[in-house]
Amino acid sequence: MTLITSISGIRGTIGGLPGQGLTPPDIIKFTSGYAQWLLAQSKHPKVVIGRDARPTGKLVSQLVCGALQSMGVEVLDLGLSTTPTVEIAVPEEKATGGIIITASHNPVAWNALKLLNSHGEFLSGKDGEKVLSLAEAAAFEFVSYKQLGGYDEDQTYLLKHIQKITELPLVDLELIKKSNFKVAVDAVNSTGGVAVPLLLQTLGVSQVAEFHCEPNGKFPRNPEPIPENLGEFCREVEKGDFDLGIVVDPDVDRLALIQENGEPFGEEYTLVSVADYVLENHPGSNTVSNLSSTRALRDVTEKHGGKYFASAVGEVNVVEEMKQQKAIIGGEGNGGIIYPELHYGRDALVGIALFLTKLAKFGKSVSRLRSTFPNYHISKQKIELTPDIDVDKLLLSMREKYSRQPINDIDGVKIEFDKEWVHLRRSNTEPIIRIYTESETMATAEHLGTKIISDIKEIITNNH
Repeated sequence: MTLITSISGIRGTIGGLPGQGLTPPDIIKFTSGYAQWLLAQSKHPKVVIGRDARPTGKLVSQLVCGALQSMGVEVLDLGLSTTPTVEIAVPEEKATGGIIITASHNPVAWNALKLLNSHGEFLSGKDGEKVLSLAEAAAFEFVSYKQLGGYDEDQTYLLKHIQKITELPLVDLELIKKSNFKVAVDAVNSTGGVAVPLLLQTLGVSQVAEFHCEPNGKFPRNPEPIPENLGEFCREVEKGDFDLGIVVDPDVDRLALIQENGEPFGEEYTLVSVADYVLENHPGSNTVSNLSSTRALRDVTEKHGGKYFASAVGEVNVVEEMKQQKAIIGGEGNGGIIYPELHYGRDALVGIALFLTKLAKFGKSVSRLRSTFPNYHISKQKIELTPDIDVDKLLLSMREKYSRQPINDIDGVKIEFDKEWVHLRRSNTEPIIRIYTESETMATAEHLGTKIISDIKEIITNNH
């Protein structure tokens, strides 16, 4: 059993001993700590909650609602929902916060509480630490029966979310409808199975084939939307004569696309392609992605006369940098698109609408569109750490070794070599250093990664 507490939320496998898995006492403890944090901001807090379709969602939701109401907090329950839908609902409802019950791309044995502030955005590091400390100290008190928080349900927010997307100036409903797209959707039997077909129907896409769109939480494969998990769906797209395949993760904040030939578009290029379209219409604008994302976004941004900025890894860091740099679009290389004109959160649905508009203008061939972007390949490697290794000292040694190269150290160490880069960062969840490298061929990226691993091993040997 596993329980991981971090500033971005609480996640774990369901069951086991309290403190070692995501058990009922843990769910109540952390929800109550969050409620106490909300009570410091409002005498009458209100929280919007929603969940993905995994089988434990209803159980966790009932525990969360009970804990919130027992702290005197009003609850608005969206039921089966998506992460971006809850994020949009929080400010619309003038709520004090939000909780999304989803373990995102984690396997079905997992669940989690993602915590939002009053803007419908993930908590800052400082606020997250405060919630965790309140929970651990059990610094909360439950109210009497007369002061219990109310409970209400609202099943309409997905429609409101989709309506907001269709009203965006850069989403061209007429053009999408005229293009007569034939689209396949794989929603891994979660809430995307409701959300994505409904969005496509509203956009005027009449030919939609649904794969794993029953929101029963029975994931047919590993739910992370990366190429190694999508082989079967890619074959369906190729043989079905589709224009496009669309894949989302269980909570619909990550978007992966499949070309008409059955080849993955590349999750790194979801953001690149949508950003290219947005920048065509707003030249000179800024963009942001995290340090581990492809440099193709930088190339595309500079092509349109804008400036690219990199943030530390993590959605909350990307959002913070986007606000600082007034970025028109940003996100992460895992298929996460953040379009501030709608809201500051990763949103696969707005990504789909913008991409289809871009594709309709371009001429329907996804593979031809893909060929217009700079072609980079990212290799992801890691090196195991022993307890006696001083990671900070190790990263400092690597920084010194490559001091003649451009270096960014806001999150680990990123070293740039012309059009190649390597990013070294300590994992938050495992005793490893992650080593991401990018180059114009996978062979070169992997070779660069192997060279860096060799450098690290040499430093470790010399320090012992």
